[in-house]
Amino acid sequence: MSLPTQSSGLFTEQVSEDKLVVSIGPQHPGAGHFRFTIRVEGDTITECIPDPGYVHRGGEKQTEYRTYIQSIPMIERSSLLDVTNITLPYCMAAEELMGIQVPPRAQYLRMIMSENQRIISHLYWLGIQGIFLGHSTMFMWPLGDRDIFIDLGQMIGGARITYSYCVPGGVRNDMPPNFKDRAMKVFEYFESRLKDYERIFFRSPLFEKRTRGVGVLSRSDAISLGVAGQVLRASGVKSDTRIDEPYCFYKDISFEVPVYDDGDTWARCMVHLEEMRQSMSIIRQCLEKMPQGQIKVKLSPQQRAQAGEAYCRTEAARGAMAFHIISDGSTKPYRTKWSVPSFRNLIALPKLLVGSHVADMPAIYWSLDYWPVEADR
Repeated sequence: MSLPTQSSGLFTEQVSEDKLVVSIGPQHPGAGHFRFTIRVEGDTITECIPDPGYVHRGGEKQTEYRTYIQSIPMIERSSLLDVTNITLPYCMAAEELMGIQVPPRAQYLRMIMSENQRIISHLYWLGIQGIFLGHSTMFMWPLGDRDIFIDLGQMIGGARITYSYCVPGGVRNDMPPNFKDRAMKVFEYFESRLKDYERIFFRSPLFEKRTRGVGVLSRSDAISLGVAGQVLRASGVKSDTRIDEPYCFYKDISFEVPVYDDGDTWARCMVHLEEMRQSMSIIRQCLEKMPQGQIKVKLSPQQRAQAGEAYCRTEAARGAMAFHIISDGSTKPYRTKWSVPSFRNLIALPKLLVGSHVADMPAIYWSLDYWPVEADR
């Protein structure tokens, strides 16, 4: 007599008392609409199949029907937590095709907004990770502290979430005169707050027990899989586009790239923590070094780009973010290709989950800082 079968939509498995196929999502399993199917034997995951695409918008195709500047609000919707960092490489590629030199002040403003967005993104990540590990305080505190950095972004960008701040030729707005004083007060408060985070969460026995040695990605696997950002640096690879391929004025800024050799969930979390400290240091230096001057080059609403190709890469909150634009000499791109870190880091999910316990799944999954909308584009 044959055993009954259970279909997950991705594979069909015989059902037994110790073997089960489980669909996780797509009803928002933490952040964004994303589904993956796991096969478990007892409480051990033996197979994982990611099933992305539930929030695919066809963003790359949409840019072909919009002028270079009209595409910016649409592009940033793909990464609401990191809007400046996803539009920056797009603008840089467009500027290369247009033969535009961005004013120095505008480049510093781009760096300030990019690092502020990195902190905003990491605090959202930390809040969700707190919930996944059953630590409700680390949901409420980071999301509350995130609001003060959103306020800083609003002072410059004029909005709370979607700024459309970077545009070909520079930035939309200059920072107000009181921004520097306000930023220094925020950083002073948040630096002491990070010590509290470490004390009650990152250095707690509960957190270490749930993350140490869990979901280990070796250095060689991280390189062969092509992961990016915190996932790559947590596996012992010191790679950061801001240093490897400096853009704007990052070459004039001194900061550290946090790297851990452990390759586990704990290391990926610690990289996020240390990066927030480094981002505040970068903003401080930008505020000291930033010159006076113009904030953008005035362009035509129907600005044409030279026929050709341009490729630009930056370091977004989740890792290397790149845009490849092909121009036919018109006011609209002929073709754009986005390379986003979330999609690259998703490749590591099956490798990390297989062999892990079901209870470890949330912490491993969210340590990748996977953002489904960014990956699906």
